[in-house]
Amino acid sequence: MEPVRGLSVGEPGLQRVDERHDGYDTQPTHEVGVNTITETHEAGHNPAQPDGEHGAGATRRAACKETPAKAMPAYEQIKRYVIRRISEGDWKPGGLIPSEAELVKEFGVARMTVSRALRELTAERVLTRVQGSGTFVAPQRYESTVLEIRNIADEIAARGHRHSARVLMLEPSDDPRALEALGLASGPAFHSCIVHSEEGEPIQYEDRYVNPKVFPDYLQQDFTVETPNHYMVRLAPIQRAEFRIYAQKPDAYVRRHLSMEIGEPCLLLWRRTWVGDDVATSVQLWHPASRFHLAGNV
Repeated sequence: MEPVRGLSVGEPGLQRVDERHDGYDTQPTHEVGVNTITETHEAGHNPAQPDGEHGAGATRRAACKETPAKAMPAYEQIKRYVIRRISEGDWKPGGLIPSEAELVKEFGVARMTVSRALRELTAERVLTRVQGSGTFVAPQRYESTVLEIRNIADEIAARGHRHSARVLMLEPSDDPRALEALGLASGPAFHSCIVHSEEGEPIQYEDRYVNPKVFPDYLQQDFTVETPNHYMVRLAPIQRAEFRIYAQKPDAYVRRHLSMEIGEPCLLLWRRTWVGDDVATSVQLWHPASRFHLAGNV
């Protein structure tokens, strides 16, 4: 029986990333009520759920639609503000951060809102609270769960096998959900669909949207030679990311390109990553469950 191959969880190329689902930047203003992308689903539609075996072109597009916008709670905005100040080096590990009263005044919210934000960040080991002394940035050894994430081509090479890639699509796109996921007011975004194979057997279908502001030359690259993630990390290392993992049946288009049996499920990894304050890319990575497992180092 063919051994199940391993894949490090997440988007290839990152070394250490925050696994929390609060991986959004705050806006420059500290006002509450800013819109963001959440995991809520429209009635009758899962953004990662293919629309069945009918209409390959339409279902292929539907498979990479992102989630709708929803107002961000005030406490979440405060959490993102704190994380941003830490990530940008304004607040150092072990340093004292502003008091609850100072944050209440700065954001114009109730004290219990600030308290909830700091309490959750403490539970996530971003902050430490010392009674009578205040709240401090946690030392780096107390980071949240992290993952070691590798380029799929490197992963295959580490097994002593040959990686190959077939580019199915590389073009501009005005898909409204892709633009929303990338934080773009107008298009186009860049869209690529690539099948990655190990020793000639397809093991990953990569459906990616890219922010042209961050990677303006993306469409001019030869991704049969260098994977998209290797190219992007080489130019601008990714700083933050969020991800979700699904057990998902692919649509007919994806199933055919992965040489899967009808009814066979995929392991679907959805990931969105940031470079600085910009969302750099949003990607869906489909893997045949019978030939793959997802693994992470923590």
